[in-house]
Amino acid sequence: MTSPLRRRIGLPAVALAVAGTLSALPAAPPAAAAEFAPVTASYGAPHGAPVVTGQILSYNDFHGAIDPPVGSGAVVNAGGTSTPAGGVEYLATYLKRLRAEADRAGRNTITAGAGDLIGASPLVSAAFHDEPTIELMNTIGLQVSSVGNHEFDEGVDELIRLQRGGCHPVDGCQDGDGFRGARFSYLAANTIDNKTGRPVLPPVEIKYVKGVPVGFIGLTLEGTAGIVNPAGIRNVHFTDEIVTANKWSDILRRLGVKAQVLLLHEGGSQGAATPTPGVSDCVNFSGPVVDIVKGLNPEIGLVVSGHTHRFYSCTLPDRTGQPTVVTSAGTNGQLVTDIDYSLDKRTGRFTEITAKNVIVENGVPDGNGGWKKDAAGVFLKNPDTVDQAAKKVADKYRTAVAPIANRLVGSISGDIARTPAASGESPLGDVIADAQLAYTRSAGAQLALMNPGGIRADLDADQSSGGEAYGQVTYGEAFTVQPFNNLVVTQTLTGAQLKNVLEQQFAGYGGQTSTKILQVSTGLTYTWSASAAPGSRITALSLNGTPIDPAANYLVTTNDFLANGGDGFSALAQGTGRVTAPGFDIDALTAYLGTGTIQPGRADRITTIP
Repeated sequence: MTSPLRRRIGLPAVALAVAGTLSALPAAPPAAAAEFAPVTASYGAPHGAPVVTGQILSYNDFHGAIDPPVGSGAVVNAGGTSTPAGGVEYLATYLKRLRAEADRAGRNTITAGAGDLIGASPLVSAAFHDEPTIELMNTIGLQVSSVGNHEFDEGVDELIRLQRGGCHPVDGCQDGDGFRGARFSYLAANTIDNKTGRPVLPPVEIKYVKGVPVGFIGLTLEGTAGIVNPAGIRNVHFTDEIVTANKWSDILRRLGVKAQVLLLHEGGSQGAATPTPGVSDCVNFSGPVVDIVKGLNPEIGLVVSGHTHRFYSCTLPDRTGQPTVVTSAGTNGQLVTDIDYSLDKRTGRFTEITAKNVIVENGVPDGNGGWKKDAAGVFLKNPDTVDQAAKKVADKYRTAVAPIANRLVGSISGDIARTPAASGESPLGDVIADAQLAYTRSAGAQLALMNPGGIRADLDADQSSGGEAYGQVTYGEAFTVQPFNNLVVTQTLTGAQLKNVLEQQFAGYGGQTSTKILQVSTGLTYTWSASAAPGSRITALSLNGTPIDPAANYLVTTNDFLANGGDGFSALAQGTGRVTAPGFDIDALTAYLGTGTIQPGRADRITTIP
């Protein structure tokens, strides 16, 4: 959906122009970086075979994280150590340092991404339809990336505009200097135009490393259609990852490209939530990427993955049993994967690939193995490791958006977490569902449902983005929680349809492929059973203490993503008499936060039994 957010908040072009003149702090090379143990796959080469070497620097799931992450997400946790990390100025510095190291060793560098560079972005990027992030990806030297599901948040046409350039069709170019688009290539091999049968963007790109071709194939997950707003992808479909990757792998091989890299917006995770720095194997590793790699051609020696927001570097077997190096750099630009490889000049194949993750540290060392904090306990940022060019671009947009981002919208009594209980319900989910119900009561709404994937951050009482006091919430903080600018709609469902929606929360029913527990507003209660048969898991479904009548009509509020059948909830698209509220879901949340000091939800509306 295309959002008129910029027009609505009135970001002035003059502010952007003034911000662009701000001076940047001098950059200095960081100290020795925190590096994870490397993983290596060797494929062998005839004795004395001539080889060339190269480097790939990769990252994924940046999500417009121009500013260093805050709150619980401000650090990378690994091996019992918490390291403050992230922020585009610091990412740029680390990329430059790693490129310089490779250059001194005679290795060419290619910088690659694995999707979700944009979307679910903080206000500093989202207010400008993520043009700031694209501009900064150009600045820091990204060359090629797959699309991810969030590249489709505002639809296919908007993605193509971000690639090719041009002003936004509704909001224009508010930065005063036009928008030239991405200088890097977005690859979309399995995003197929329904009319032409061809990918909407290039499927592959070939780079030459000292005369030897290396092919890049870019894919999003096949399930993208189920997790983005259907309104923006009506004219495309997403094909199977293995079939599509191998199709283009075969084409590249016939063209003489036998060293291939898959940029895949799908991933997995190590068995431990906070891996030690020494984890470079796939023990207890799980996730969709495992089976995808198991089906790939052997020419694909490297898979740069994403989507799960976890970091890892390890090897998995392809369809021939050959080891494939699989990497992910977590999220929000907090890590970079440093990948070195060698190629046989005669055969064009990989002979060895080594990968390790490097933490993008942004803190000030305290001299005792830790990091300095201010009086409020917030990690200090290190001005000596800031990249001037990236900071200049970022500051232009920070200055322009600051008056909106720092506006106080309400208060909370304490931290409100999105972490779900065993039932799937979360304190923040309660608050957001209640906010949407309150926002639409004038339209007769009786209950509200919220998708958990649309809740992107906690509300932290002690987080300060503009100097506000404990418990005060700014617009920017609220927007970080709900950054999608979805519409808020109310429609009629029968009690039977409502129950069917709730049954569709569980994998294996109604086409649902994974379990997603919707957050529910006050007054709606029910119990679900993990052992019951699909379609019969929901019991004791009541509204304000009265059992839901299957034949009665109920006015149900959701965002338009859900109402259009997003997240696999096709039953919600069966509603009738849709009424759209003014504004967006973020307006519902900020209005609710302004009604008084909001308490965390009790997460007691949904119960579960074995």
